[in-house]
Amino acid sequence: MAAQLRTYHHGDLRRALIDEGLRLARTGGPAAVSLREVTRAAGVSPNAAYRHFADREHLIRAVAGEAQLALARAIRARVNAAPPAESAAAASIERLRRVGLAYIDFARAERGWFELAFATQDPQGGEEIVTLDDEVVAPFRLLLDTLDQMVDAGALASERRPFAEWPCWSAVHGFAEIAVHGPVQWQPPEVIDALAAAVVEAAIVGVRGTAESVAAPIAP
Repeated sequence: MAAQLRTYHHGDLRRALIDEGLRLARTGGPAAVSLREVTRAAGVSPNAAYRHFADREHLIRAVAGEAQLALARAIRARVNAAPPAESAAAASIERLRRVGLAYIDFARAERGWFELAFATQDPQGGEEIVTLDDEVVAPFRLLLDTLDQMVDAGALASERRPFAEWPCWSAVHGFAEIAVHGPVQWQPPEVIDALAAAVVEAAIVGVRGTAESVAAPIAP
């Protein structure tokens, strides 16, 4: 006999479907998330999902939004754990360092959510593609704010601020992809940690345009 379908109060089912999508994506990535699977896990009929999501793409976007928030929370936690710095400039550089390291660590620890965070369904080819919606997503907003704070603190020249987020994100995201999907994934964790630190430091030097260090890297 089929499992008894659950009854949800108004507004609860959408949240339940997103939560099930997150659970499935955590171990299976975007490919594991489908309307059929999330409704089965939630204990409702597939037709019930269509009152909240027009199709799988809309479901994927909603679940991806939650994965982005999880990434943002991980970044904030790493930033908030920074010990006091000697100056505002040193503190702002340490924040950028921690944003980058937290991004990479999240990719390694939560591979499925990381793969989902910026993925939507390509309606033409049916493949998962990386994209940014029109709105500034939470992890990217944290990077933007951190770079602005560096300018305010005197750690980043104002003329170097425009578009500085793109080389930073490209370096960190690129290494995260290599660490998760590339040959680096087979290296011992301490080797990956060291490589991640080197990439983040190189991004900081590159965006500031100087190798002069305001503060030595602080241990996580």
